[in-house]
Amino acid sequence: MKSPASLRKPVLASLVVALGAALLPAQAFAADEAQWVPGRLLVQPRAGLPEAEFDKIVKQHGGKQVGKIEGINVRVIQLPPQASEKAVEALLKRNKHLKFAERDMLVKPSTTNDPYYANGWHLPKIGTPTAWQTSSGSNVVIAILDSGVDADHPDLAANLVPGWNMYDNNADTTDVNGHGTKVAGAAAALTNNAVGVAAVAGNARVMPMRVSGADGYAYYSTIASALTWAADRGARVANISFYGVETSSSARSAAQYLKNKGGLVVTSAGNYGVEETIAPSDTMITVSATDSNDNKTSWSSYGSFVDVAAPGSSIYSTVNGGGYGAVSGTSFSSPITAGVVALMMAANPALSPAELEKALYSSALDLGTAGFDKYFGNGRVDAAAAVAASVASVKIDSTAPSTSITSPSGGTNVSGLVAVDVAASDDTGVSRVDLLVNGVKVGSDTSAPYGFSWDSTTAADGDASIVAYAYDAAGNAASHSVKVSVANTVVEEPVVEEPVVNDPVVEKVADVVAPVAKLGNPTDGSVISGNIAITGSATDDVGVSGLRLLIDGKQVASVSGSSISYRLNTKKLSAGSHTITLEAYDAAGNVGSHNIRVTR
Repeated sequence: MKSPASLRKPVLASLVVALGAALLPAQAFAADEAQWVPGRLLVQPRAGLPEAEFDKIVKQHGGKQVGKIEGINVRVIQLPPQASEKAVEALLKRNKHLKFAERDMLVKPSTTNDPYYANGWHLPKIGTPTAWQTSSGSNVVIAILDSGVDADHPDLAANLVPGWNMYDNNADTTDVNGHGTKVAGAAAALTNNAVGVAAVAGNARVMPMRVSGADGYAYYSTIASALTWAADRGARVANISFYGVETSSSARSAAQYLKNKGGLVVTSAGNYGVEETIAPSDTMITVSATDSNDNKTSWSSYGSFVDVAAPGSSIYSTVNGGGYGAVSGTSFSSPITAGVVALMMAANPALSPAELEKALYSSALDLGTAGFDKYFGNGRVDAAAAVAASVASVKIDSTAPSTSITSPSGGTNVSGLVAVDVAASDDTGVSRVDLLVNGVKVGSDTSAPYGFSWDSTTAADGDASIVAYAYDAAGNAASHSVKVSVANTVVEEPVVEEPVVNDPVVEKVADVVAPVAKLGNPTDGSVISGNIAITGSATDDVGVSGLRLLIDGKQVASVSGSSISYRLNTKKLSAGSHTITLEAYDAAGNVGSHNIRVTR
């Protein structure tokens, strides 16, 4: 339940997506309960969904689009005050034309000749002095998504590049909490400059991205916006020292956006000391914390979502205001790992994100149970071995992705908005999937699961070719196609008068045998949906004059001759059981019929 206004979080100014209105304060609950912005949802439509159709979907719940996170097509939706965020979120999640919908949740933060180098036990522990002989992280930009960075700190100032304040939507990235400066120093404080501390990647550049308030808490929306902003401005590594980011669909989409541009996102496992049920994600590298004896720290969270471990206890780093101090937490094992990734990138800039991950994981020191485990993931990072593995790697990617359209299947009748699902995989990673219908591009999707919404009313009725193209970062491509039948227009056959039986001019044998009518499709007792073809025919000892087709006793078509085909849009029928009748006439006026029952 909502808390009193006096307990709510401070008001956020705006997102970089230019919402046009201030963000509302977060829901405030007990420390371990979820918090979110009242009335705000983050929604990603499928590629190709027309804007008008998306508006219809959100307006059904009183929602209004107030912003957009560019690059990943995530829409910021504000609900009316009386709406239940949880209820609307659940309803939108079931809409097949939306990839995801989630509340905008609040997330909490998860710490040479330099005077304090001797305090940096973690540096020799992971082999950075050896790694430095090959790489110091030069020309690699690390985006630090946090509370800002102290731009005047003597161990950081020379390494900073312009960033952005997503919390207030301005260029002021001053550290308002202190957490961000500590995180930045663990990754890329200047090294061998006779000042302060050393860091893993001392020649890497730091892009300060403020995503939190003075209390240190950030939102899914500010994190996702910061990732796409940094990716578009040259960041190759992004560090997110916040707990639970992996659970956000928006953040995962933004992380994949950076990955598609050749970058990697590193995040912290959390400091609750328990096994988390967070699902693993290949869009981010999640890090648990170890101590100086290579044991998992008592407070480090763990689980199947952990990819690697890194030192996180008593890490000497930069402190807001120009100072230094020891810090602990997975908040610092994460940037240490981000620094190792920067060393690897600088050592071999040609490696793809998938190849970098492979080298990082395979070179890690295996701790605990042999092989992958829930405490250390693939092992504790080893900077020296990781850099060596990167240098030894040769980038030769000539393997095309594999792809298939899983829905709709070939030969299906389709109408209206059609949800198209595509499966795609690659040995080094799929960068995007394009969907074309009859040679016209519907849209591109850059993150799995790949899904599209195609407005079939833009195509003529009849056969349509749907083709999915999957690409990897090297430009290798593969495709898969299916043919479907578009049936948006129900063609009513012209109604003909019932045959008139003229008085015979000559005496002849009376015709008293009625025609035999037979419905071919659908079959009796079947369940119908979409656009279906109703077919039927009749035979007679003299000859069939005409046929009438009735649904629930109402004529829908009639023809002269002995066969009929009629396309029915079942959406015009109410749910439940219906009777389809075929009547056949001969010249003598005899009538034969065939009835079936179907269910919509």
